[in-house]
Amino acid sequence: MKRTLSVLVENRPGVLTRVAGLFSRRGYNIDSLAVGRTENPSISRMTIVVDGDEQIIEQVGKQLNKLIDVIKISDITDDPYVGRELILIKVNAEPAVRGEIMQIVDIFRARIVDIARNSLIIEATGDADKIDAIENSLRPFGIREVVRTGKIAMLRGAKTRGMEASGNDTGE
Repeated sequence: MKRTLSVLVENRPGVLTRVAGLFSRRGYNIDSLAVGRTENPSISRMTIVVDGDEQIIEQVGKQLNKLIDVIKISDITDDPYVGRELILIKVNAEPAVRGEIMQIVDIFRARIVDIARNSLIIEATGDADKIDAIENSLRPFGIREVVRTGKIAMLRGAKTRGMEASGNDTGE
């Protein structure tokens, strides 16, 4: 079962290496990983999707808590949240098929972000199923290149998993 972890860490060089190294040493598989600065520039948020049972997730949490750079770990899988991925797809687009591609782009509420003589770059956001579906829909035209982010997630409503500048948790 896939679990989504929101991990607040110090925004310092080497933190990603330490977290990735922990997963590697323990043999835990990261399904996706996205990292970015939070509203506080000294703190970054890692959204880590881990595939494993309850015991593995518990061990991941315990091991992450041992890292000095980790501020807070939250398993948000069972909480209501908005989760998104981003994909950029460069697809073959001869003039004769561009209209068909544009219809697919509209259906998925994606957008064309670059046009070249014989190709288009399409940007789409959504959950993993939507991203998979648009990629599969464009495959018959000939995909030249794909760049895909990992999942990012934010709790719905007033709940937060952030930290104020004073270091006090603003959630729950």
